[in-house]
Amino acid sequence: MLLLNVLALCASLLAAAGHARASALTTSVSPNERLCFYADVDKAGEKIGFYFAVQAGGSFDIDFDVKDPNEKVLLDGQRERSGDYVLTANTAGEYSFCFENDMSTLTDKLIDFDIMVESEPRREVAAKPGQVADHTSPLEESVYRLSSMLMSIKRTQRYFHTRETRGFSLVKSTQSRLFWYAVCESLAVVGMAVLQVYVLQTFFTKTGRKYKV
Repeated sequence: MLLLNVLALCASLLAAAGHARASALTTSVSPNERLCFYADVDKAGEKIGFYFAVQAGGSFDIDFDVKDPNEKVLLDGQRERSGDYVLTANTAGEYSFCFENDMSTLTDKLIDFDIMVESEPRREVAAKPGQVADHTSPLEESVYRLSSMLMSIKRTQRYFHTRETRGFSLVKSTQSRLFWYAVCESLAVVGMAVLQVYVLQTFFTKTGRKYKV
């Protein structure tokens, strides 16, 4: 009986996980461009998870907004570097998730984002509370605890991935600046040497006649 209860619980959890729909993407937003993505919600009450982080470009910031099927703004922000939100869909239909790069005129913004739509799992009432619930409740609690820990690990991985990408972008930018600084410095030294030779040549030359010292 215990084995059957465990199998039934695992099947219900897998079925609940099967209703989750997620899309993890990376996109580039050009200067003065507005880019939108859409997710369908089948019924009211479903949970929508929205995560984004600017990986490269400028000051690592972006404008964003989230709208429901009635064009009502649910979330918005300006010059945000990252965000992790969970909201409940009150209306079934198509939700829009838009990024706008108005503050930049030359730099593209590379964004890593994740949109997840899932049904909230519900526990079924046992037919014999004294028999089934006593065996399944500890297992349910363990599963939900593991799920929470996995989500925490996922958020930590996202955080370090973002830090690594931003650090790599900063290193590349610094390397490029040092390279061009060295080039300009070399050109300045050569130009100074040519100018000194020209000044000395002009100093010892007068109307095309050279004087010996």
